[in-house]
Amino acid sequence: MNIALWVVAGLVAAGFLFSGVFKLVLPREKYVAAQPWAADAPLWAPTVIGVLEVLGAVGVILPAAIGVVPVLVPVAAAGLVLVMVGAVVMHLRRGEFPALAPSGVLLILAAVVAWGRFGPYAF
Repeated sequence: MNIALWVVAGLVAAGFLFSGVFKLVLPREKYVAAQPWAADAPLWAPTVIGVLEVLGAVGVILPAAIGVVPVLVPVAAAGLVLVMVGAVVMHLRRGEFPALAPSGVLLILAAVVAWGRFGPYAF
């Protein structure tokens, strides 16, 4: 199960790293064209969410990989769960049902990492 959790954590890290960097590097106009929710969000929202996603992506891998404060892995995963709960709620309110699939998958994967690393397979 430990190997499975590492694989899931890698998928979580890859997904959130891609998503976070996407939010951080694209100019606002291009990001709004790709993600319509950003047009109604405050100017700072995509940047803050992108930073949280990048930090969470690093947090689900790096502490355990280098053996320094590995308890941060489930904390980072739980933080990503909260970010994705917000994303799911926002997409539901806006009626953006196709966007629920990636948000829901990342939510579930991050929850699995948080459960596994807080619970029976902690470091």
